[in-house]
Amino acid sequence: MEGNANAPALIVQGISKTYRLWATPGSRLWVPLLYRVAGLLPLPRLAQWLRTRAQARIHDHPALQKVDFSLRRGEALGIIGHNGSGKSTLLQIVAGVLEPTAGTVQVNGRVAALLELGSGFNPELTGRENVKVNAAILGLSATQVAERMDDIIAFADIGDYIDEPVKTYSSGMALRLAFAVQVHTEPDILIVDEALAVGDAAFQAKAMARIEQILTQGTTLLFVGHDLAVLKAFCHRAMLLERGQVVMEGLPEDVITEYLHRAHTQTLSKLGYQQDGQALQRLDDGFGFDDVRVLEASVNGVAHVAVGYDAPLEFVLKVRLRPDVVNPLMIFDLMDTRGMQLCGRRISMPRVAVAGEVTVRVALRAGLQMGVYRVRMRLLDSDSVQQHVVLARQEGSPSFEVVDDSREVFTGLFNLPMDVEVSA
Repeated sequence: MEGNANAPALIVQGISKTYRLWATPGSRLWVPLLYRVAGLLPLPRLAQWLRTRAQARIHDHPALQKVDFSLRRGEALGIIGHNGSGKSTLLQIVAGVLEPTAGTVQVNGRVAALLELGSGFNPELTGRENVKVNAAILGLSATQVAERMDDIIAFADIGDYIDEPVKTYSSGMALRLAFAVQVHTEPDILIVDEALAVGDAAFQAKAMARIEQILTQGTTLLFVGHDLAVLKAFCHRAMLLERGQVVMEGLPEDVITEYLHRAHTQTLSKLGYQQDGQALQRLDDGFGFDDVRVLEASVNGVAHVAVGYDAPLEFVLKVRLRPDVVNPLMIFDLMDTRGMQLCGRRISMPRVAVAGEVTVRVALRAGLQMGVYRVRMRLLDSDSVQQHVVLARQEGSPSFEVVDDSREVFTGLFNLPMDVEVSA
């Protein structure tokens, strides 16, 4: 596969991983002994009894079950799922850290894996020495390491500590240095497992920018993370894992909606919101109840409208509520095309005595840069900002497009008021 430029960057076929769990540490010794003795006994009943006793002391846990997918060069796949669903195990197998119980992984190109950053550092060596060792392990020559050393050190931004033993580093410094090494290896495939949360806010922003730069160069991305906005921003496809199995694969928005629907279904069932035949349902634009959801939504009387900069927008939302929603509240958010939340409002609504409809009107001006924007609407039973239950989540429509290019007036997305003074 190495010589075929048209070959997929990654092919995963029938990957399974089963862990054998032992009842006690001593079981590792005497359970195999019981099996061996049972195989030598001429008495079938006694042999079967010994095997049954032995089997009761072990448990096979299937972490992954027959996972299949492939990635083209330059494609980005995001993997989501609840804790324990097998996400990290899958990435470790693709990265070569774990051996699968069954199945094969074919990799075409150099892999950089942002997994357990810093775990491979030798604490007795300096940061600079660890960079050389780690980069060599990743396949860089001594010349390539020397050429990129200054960039790696500048990116990690740990100052003079680069020539101090790693055992003197804080955990954040070690993570930043490890991240810097991985993202400067010019990988063909980048594997990321929750690694974009390293360092402070400034370093996280720099890390995100670096990842985006790597992807524009045609690197293939395999991403696992709980930040759904980042997954939407970077990934072309998404995959939902549940108990080690792929339960859905498709566009990020569709997979994320299914993931949130499953999560909220469990929560609402425990809290009693799904009694008397009421069930959280998948909708075309998200999920909600028949009697707790946004029925209709429009902007300037239509589903989508194109307007000029600073033009008036009026959103009209017809909401259905039921009496057991004690503190009904809507969160109205504006989103960009990458799924990033730009701004929003918490809108209190009246509690209804019987199931009925409430109309919400939101007026604003399109003081945004040229582009397409859409609305996300969430209906909550909210005691406070910290304590609430999401009952419905709908996103996508209505939407609007600002057609004026306003970069001469302001940069970015918003035109915030500023007092600017220039003195000679």
